[in-house]
Amino acid sequence: MRDKILNPLSTRPHILITGQPRTGKTTLIAELVARWPDRCGGFLTEEIVEKGRRLGFRLRTLDGRLGILASIHLSSPYRVGRYGVDVESLEKIGVEAVYKALAEKEIVVIDEIGKMELYSVRFQEAVLATLDSARRLLGVIHLAPLPFLHKIRLRPDVALFEVDGQNNDRIKKEIISLLEAKKQ
Repeated sequence: MRDKILNPLSTRPHILITGQPRTGKTTLIAELVARWPDRCGGFLTEEIVEKGRRLGFRLRTLDGRLGILASIHLSSPYRVGRYGVDVESLEKIGVEAVYKALAEKEIVVIDEIGKMELYSVRFQEAVLATLDSARRLLGVIHLAPLPFLHKIRLRPDVALFEVDGQNNDRIKKEIISLLEAKKQ
């Protein structure tokens, strides 16, 4: 079976990973970050699970700051399914981590560019600023057919990889090759 590399001809690739829920996208990003901790800045999104039940999502910056992205217990006008989205936390933790990484690091990690995050215009601006910078974006992008996400997927400077839980190791090797080739 051939891996899905949805835009392999990028000349200066930003690297985005997509796929169905629970196929290891964040795990793959975390493994890549662990390989080059000094080159990376930004944030990861982690599930908040209690007694086997997912209650929400937490932001964890690569320098250790934490914030709640979404929770079933959060009262918010911004909702995705049963989760209330904390846009203020996203902006104070996630967006600030992106801009800090843009100023200080070679690789900007954004996990993820998805429905919840798109409630923030500041987040969208941070994503575009990263894509238009000399830095490399390493991130996760949601599968949803939303215009903002679609526009990013079609950019000629984006290499888009689809993981399925079976091909993650092969995709990881390909991404390592791209990042090593782009190392200054």
